[in-house]
Amino acid sequence: MAQYLLGIDVGTGGTRALVVGHDGRIVASATAEHQAFASPQIGWAEQRPEDWWHATGLAVRKALAAANLGSELIACVGFSGQMHGAVLLDAAGEVVRPALIWCDVRTEKQCSDLKQQIGPERIIQLTCNPALPNFTLTKLLWVREQEPDNWARVRSVMLPKDYVRFRLTGERATDVADASGTLMLDVARRRWSSEILSATGIDPALLPSLHESPDVCAKISAAGADATGLAAGTPVVAGAGDQAAGATGMGIVQPGSVSATIGTSGVVFAATDRPALDPKGRLHTFCHAVPGRWHVMGVTQAAGLSLRWLRDQWLPASAQNGADPYDLLTAEAATVPAGSDGLLWTPYLMGERTPHLDGSARAALIGLTASHTRAHIVRALLEGVAFSLKDTFSIFEDMNVPVKNIRLGGGGARSPLWRQIQADVYGHDVEIVEAEEGAAYGAAILAGVGAGVWPSVDSACQSVVRVRERVPLNERNAATMSRAYDSYKRVYAATKSIYA
Repeated sequence: MAQYLLGIDVGTGGTRALVVGHDGRIVASATAEHQAFASPQIGWAEQRPEDWWHATGLAVRKALAAANLGSELIACVGFSGQMHGAVLLDAAGEVVRPALIWCDVRTEKQCSDLKQQIGPERIIQLTCNPALPNFTLTKLLWVREQEPDNWARVRSVMLPKDYVRFRLTGERATDVADASGTLMLDVARRRWSSEILSATGIDPALLPSLHESPDVCAKISAAGADATGLAAGTPVVAGAGDQAAGATGMGIVQPGSVSATIGTSGVVFAATDRPALDPKGRLHTFCHAVPGRWHVMGVTQAAGLSLRWLRDQWLPASAQNGADPYDLLTAEAATVPAGSDGLLWTPYLMGERTPHLDGSARAALIGLTASHTRAHIVRALLEGVAFSLKDTFSIFEDMNVPVKNIRLGGGGARSPLWRQIQADVYGHDVEIVEAEEGAAYGAAILAGVGAGVWPSVDSACQSVVRVRERVPLNERNAATMSRAYDSYKRVYAATKSIYA
């Protein structure tokens, strides 16, 4: 009898495969890196979908080998992946052009056109979200306008993880959680929006079938088995976009539970029992991976990306001496007091979503003096990312979204310093879960529900998600952070006119 579950997360930097037992314990994991995304112009970000598929084959084979398991012991496969991407396929299922991924913000014109054509308020009414350049629909419109020859070849549109599942199974499918980030889904009713599709001239036949996240939607094909080492016929669930899957892996499924995850981007995610709307569109309202439930989330475009940018520019490999560069940087930052002696960082390296909805926003380092050191800059960067996520908590207060417990995920949960900074900035104790595998773990949980290991996502999370550590806020530092946050909130308005 099959006794194990496989979660696959198709991220920006790489694909992760995770083997999980029926008790929720991690048996083995493996990662295969992707080529860095191409940015041929400011605000552009593209990746080759074929690279994701190649990395998936490598990661799955490595994970199965590390677990020392036969493929017949995998009961079900779950998927997660980076959201908002536009994968365009022709009639033969071949990729038409590199995918425009989540952080690509070239589509300001298409957003403006949508607002003029449909109306900004009506767009939010139809999709629960504003027209933003990150969303998939705007990318489709850009290709249609700017590359008509490519668009003429398009016969199928997919999100990143769904392309990998297509290669694995031959099925064109997606889930309502990931589809929520396309600007083509009626989020409140959990179906494609016929009004949006009609108004924009997007043929519904281009879109994949819709499913709830734990539903079995495909089986591994013979070709998929050859590429990955999995057994043909193994069931595959719809899965979820990385944020909903990551929240599931952290047990953020009931109203009042909130996660703050710092990966390449940063996300504050709150589960809700209704499609709660921010009338200003500063937050995203999406379907959750839990059937019949929704979530609201705010997004910082360049959260972990800020630290990676600083690492790449200011800490060459020759200075690392074999040590983890992030450990070196955060160790330096720990020598600086809370508040970074007045230094502030706004992390708008790729424009910003929450709360500004401004693809033209630019990062800023404010308050430099001759007495500041690299350690100050690193700490200011860590604090600035946390301040950006704090913006979402402030909007939660305005919307009466409850915050009972906060769990941290991603790279921001692995650094003791960044964990403490987040607790102090959010003004709330924070928790770290035992399995720090994020989206891949959530994908495995969804696979377990699809396979009948657990009767529901709620019961699965109750059974397997365990809190490993609680980090209390430091009252004195929290007061300092509160004052610094007041200053931080003034930076965007002060610098906006320069970059408008």
